[in-house]
This record gives sequence, C-alpha cells and structure tokens, in this order.
Amino acid sequence: MSPATIFTVQLVLGYVPWLLVLGTYVLPGLKSMEPWQVQRAIAVLHSFRFFGLVFILPGVVGPGLPADFAPSAAYGDFITGVLAMIALLTVRVRPLFWLFVVAFNVVGTVDLLINYYHGVQLGLPERAGELVAAYWIPILYVPALMITHILAFYMLARPWSKTGQAITGGLTS
Repeated sequence: MSPATIFTVQLVLGYVPWLLVLGTYVLPGLKSMEPWQVQRAIAVLHSFRFFGLVFILPGVVGPGLPADFAPSAAYGDFITGVLAMIALLTVRVRPLFWLFVVAFNVVGTVDLLINYYHGVQLGLPERAGELVAAYWIPILYVPALMITHILAFYMLARPWSKTGQAITGGLTS
C-alpha cells in the first residue's frame, strides 16, 4: 500500500472507534444532562486545540509538510481552542456561554473542513510522513473533534423548548 493510501484509510477508519465510543459510552450519559452541560463537556475537549500549533513548530513536523497547510491548521485550531476556553469561562453567564459555544463550533468545523480540503489540494496524503510527531492528530484527534462538532450542532438544533430553557432558565445551575 502506498503511504497516501495508508494515511487515507487510517483517516477514514479513525471515525469508526470514536463513533462506537460515542454510541456505547457517551450518548447514554449525555441523555441525562442538560444541553448546557453537554456543550460544556464538548468545549472541554476542544479547549485542548491549542496544541494544533505544533504544525508550525520546527522539529515537530518535517520540512516537507506543505507550507500552505501548516499555518492555517495551526491558527484555526488555536482560535477554536481559545473560543472553547472562553465558553468554559462564561458558563455562568448563559447568553455569553451560548454565543461562544456557537462561535467555537462554527470556527472549529470550518477549520477542519478547510484543513481537509487544503490537505487534499496540497497532496498531504502523499506526504503524510512529514507530519512526523503530529501524525496522530489527523488520525485520532480530528475524527473526535468533527464528531463532537456534529453532536454540538445537533444539540443546538434540538427543539427550542429545551435549548431555550437552558439559555433563559437555570442561570444558577
């Protein structure tokens, strides 16, 4: 198998275990939580996206990593992580919390989609070895991020009554 094929297979298969974990362990627990608690849990995961800056750290990735890929991936992750942290810091001020929940999910999803697109356009699968120590990020971490963004949007799109109560009521909970 070529390196590009191996990278692509690993990237696609990275979604399978995360979906199994979500369905088996995460969703049953989330059903008992309020919408704001679910979004807070998702924000915790995304608050670690500051480490996407490794894409621009010399010595962590190889010199052959497409130059146009690294800054976009690094700073998109960084911005998403900061927005998620702000959401966590504003959890007691629900209107601000919900604003930052939407912001980090929109920015984070767009970032991942742009990175997928740029990766394909720039031939990243053929040069996946240039990810070096950061190789695990697109294989293991990105699928979890994308799945939780989809879950977050699903939760945000649920009937207004539940989300509306979370926004307007329970300000002290």
